[in-house]
Amino acid sequence: MSETLFEQIIAREIPADIVYETDTTLAFRDINPRASTHVLVVPKTRYRNVAELAEADAGLLADVLNTAAKVAELEGVADKGYRVVFNTGEDAGQTVFHVHAHVLGGGPLGPEARG
Repeated sequence: MSETLFEQIIAREIPADIVYETDTTLAFRDINPRASTHVLVVPKTRYRNVAELAEADAGLLADVLNTAAKVAELEGVADKGYRVVFNTGEDAGQTVFHVHAHVLGGGPLGPEARG
Protein backbone atom coordinates (compact mmCIF):
# COMPACT_ATOMS: atom_id res chain seq x y z
CA MET A 1 0.00 0.00 0.00
CA SER A 2 1.23 3.51 -0.82
CA GLU A 3 2.30 5.98 1.85
CA THR A 4 -0.04 9.00 1.59
CA LEU A 5 -3.72 9.28 0.75
CA PHE A 6 -2.79 10.95 -2.53
CA GLU A 7 -0.32 8.21 -3.43
CA GLN A 8 -3.13 5.71 -2.84
CA ILE A 9 -5.39 7.70 -5.17
CA ILE A 10 -2.63 7.93 -7.82
CA ALA A 11 -2.10 4.15 -7.55
CA ARG A 12 -5.89 3.64 -7.81
CA GLU A 13 -5.87 1.85 -4.44
CA ILE A 14 -8.74 4.06 -3.27
CA PRO A 15 -11.36 5.72 -5.50
CA ALA A 16 -11.52 9.37 -6.45
CA ASP A 17 -13.58 11.46 -8.85
CA ILE A 18 -10.84 12.12 -11.39
CA VAL A 19 -11.27 15.27 -13.49
CA TYR A 20 -8.07 15.23 -15.57
CA GLU A 21 -4.79 13.35 -15.81
CA THR A 22 -1.44 13.80 -17.53
CA ASP A 23 1.72 11.71 -17.46
CA THR A 24 2.94 13.72 -14.46
CA THR A 25 -0.21 14.96 -12.66
CA LEU A 26 -3.62 13.85 -11.45
CA ALA A 27 -6.60 16.13 -10.75
CA PHE A 28 -9.59 14.98 -8.69
CA ARG A 29 -12.47 16.51 -6.74
CA ASP A 30 -11.93 17.40 -3.10
CA ILE A 31 -14.14 15.29 -0.81
CA ASN A 32 -14.76 18.35 1.40
CA PRO A 33 -15.29 21.15 -1.14
CA ARG A 34 -14.91 24.78 -0.08
CA ALA A 35 -16.37 26.15 -3.34
CA SER A 36 -18.65 24.99 -6.17
CA THR A 37 -15.52 23.92 -8.01
CA HIS A 38 -12.85 22.43 -5.74
CA VAL A 39 -10.37 20.17 -7.47
CA LEU A 40 -7.00 19.01 -6.17
CA VAL A 41 -4.03 18.78 -8.53
CA VAL A 42 -1.20 16.53 -7.39
CA PRO A 43 2.07 15.58 -9.04
CA LYS A 44 2.44 11.83 -9.39
CA THR A 45 5.89 12.12 -7.79
CA ARG A 46 5.72 12.91 -4.09
CA TYR A 47 7.15 16.09 -2.64
CA ARG A 48 6.05 17.20 0.82
CA ASN A 49 5.12 20.78 -0.14
CA VAL A 50 5.33 23.36 -2.91
CA ALA A 51 8.66 24.77 -1.69
CA GLU A 52 10.26 21.32 -1.85
CA LEU A 53 8.79 20.76 -5.32
CA ALA A 54 9.96 24.16 -6.62
CA GLU A 55 13.50 23.51 -5.43
CA ALA A 56 13.66 19.95 -6.78
CA ASP A 57 11.76 20.12 -10.08
CA ALA A 58 10.59 23.44 -11.53
CA GLY A 59 9.34 21.64 -14.63
CA LEU A 60 7.00 19.46 -12.58
CA LEU A 61 5.76 22.53 -10.72
CA ALA A 62 4.95 24.06 -14.12
CA ASP A 63 3.08 20.85 -15.00
CA VAL A 64 0.99 21.19 -11.82
CA LEU A 65 0.13 24.80 -12.68
CA ASN A 66 -0.66 23.94 -16.30
CA THR A 67 -2.95 21.14 -15.08
CA ALA A 68 -4.64 23.60 -12.71
CA ALA A 69 -5.31 25.94 -15.65
CA LYS A 70 -6.68 23.04 -17.72
CA VAL A 71 -8.96 22.01 -14.85
CA ALA A 72 -10.27 25.59 -14.58
CA GLU A 73 -11.03 25.48 -18.31
CA LEU A 74 -12.73 22.06 -18.10
CA GLU A 75 -14.77 23.13 -15.07
CA GLY A 76 -15.93 26.33 -16.79
CA VAL A 77 -14.35 28.76 -14.32
CA ALA A 78 -11.36 29.97 -16.32
CA ASP A 79 -13.08 33.02 -17.80
CA LYS A 80 -14.88 34.25 -14.66
CA GLY A 81 -12.00 33.58 -12.27
CA TYR A 82 -10.55 30.95 -9.99
CA ARG A 83 -7.96 30.49 -7.26
CA VAL A 84 -4.99 28.16 -7.13
CA VAL A 85 -3.92 27.62 -3.51
CA PHE A 86 -1.00 25.67 -2.05
CA ASN A 87 -1.08 25.13 1.72
CA THR A 88 2.44 24.61 3.03
CA GLY A 89 2.80 23.24 6.55
CA GLU A 90 0.43 22.51 9.40
CA ASP A 91 -0.09 26.16 10.36
CA ALA A 92 -1.26 26.86 6.80
CA GLY A 93 -3.76 24.01 6.95
CA GLN A 94 -1.81 21.34 5.06
CA THR A 95 -3.10 17.95 6.21
CA VAL A 96 -1.73 15.64 3.51
CA PHE A 97 2.02 16.00 3.09
CA HIS A 98 2.10 15.40 -0.64
CA VAL A 99 2.12 18.75 -2.43
CA HIS A 100 -1.21 19.63 -3.97
CA ALA A 101 -2.85 22.65 -5.53
CA HIS A 102 -6.46 23.49 -4.76
CA VAL A 103 -8.35 24.85 -7.78
CA LEU A 104 -11.33 26.81 -6.45
CA GLY A 105 -14.03 28.64 -8.40
CA GLY A 106 -17.63 28.70 -9.45
CA GLY A 107 -18.71 32.00 -7.92
CA PRO A 108 -17.40 34.82 -5.73
CA LEU A 109 -14.77 33.40 -3.36
CA GLY A 110 -14.58 34.66 0.17
CA PRO A 111 -12.04 33.81 2.89
CA GLU A 112 -13.82 30.51 3.64
CA ALA A 113 -12.67 29.17 0.22
CA ARG A 114 -8.99 28.97 1.04
CA GLY A 115 -8.48 25.28 0.30
